[in-house]
Amino acid sequence: MFYWLMKYVVIGPVVKAIFRPWIVGRKNVPANGAAILASNHLSFADSIFLPLVIDRPMSFLAKSDYFTGRGLKGFATKFFMKATGQIPIDRSGGKASEASLNTGLQVLGGGDLLGIYPEGTRSPDGKLYRGRTGIARMALEAKVPVVPVIMVDTDTAMPIGQRLPRIMRVGIVIGEPLDFSRYAGMENDRYILRSVTDEIMVALHRLGQQEYEDVYASTVKDRLPSRVTEGS
Repeated sequence: MFYWLMKYVVIGPVVKAIFRPWIVGRKNVPANGAAILASNHLSFADSIFLPLVIDRPMSFLAKSDYFTGRGLKGFATKFFMKATGQIPIDRSGGKASEASLNTGLQVLGGGDLLGIYPEGTRSPDGKLYRGRTGIARMALEAKVPVVPVIMVDTDTAMPIGQRLPRIMRVGIVIGEPLDFSRYAGMENDRYILRSVTDEIMVALHRLGQQEYEDVYASTVKDRLPSRVTEGS
């Protein structure tokens, strides 16, 4: 009920009226049943605009730091994340990664839509980077299709480190679902996981025509000044 109120009554109508997001390929989102929406990641605003243009409710796995802040700012951030369907996860690796996987599988097991950024973090420069294999394992274990999604100009509307967005139109392009049922039962084969992940990234590259670099975005960020990667 809270998510519905925020999307259709409180936050959603205002954001739509101001930014007028456009969408291509809405019909490619399954009308029912579980699916993963795999998106490129240009801006914090991606997690705001994508759920707004999708007719069905959807959830994102968001880093737990957004839910633990203190004071007025911390409360506002936590409120906003919950309002936009974000689910807190620990991204520190190891057992935390396993917990993230299980959280995602619970969402998919309920027949819902789950949004995932295969790159694992926001692109620091607008390029598309190598995907993490967690999305492949989740898709194979849950036996669900993966729908490629491209966010357009969200990095211009709200660049990394900028607190308030610029008022401008942003776009979303949704491609046809990818079926990986041919790999049923192979979710523990790391070569299959890499192959599935790479196929997803190729679909994103073709859909959005972003320049692609076959390294992890986090590796690129580690080489940049901290102010450039703030809030990633």
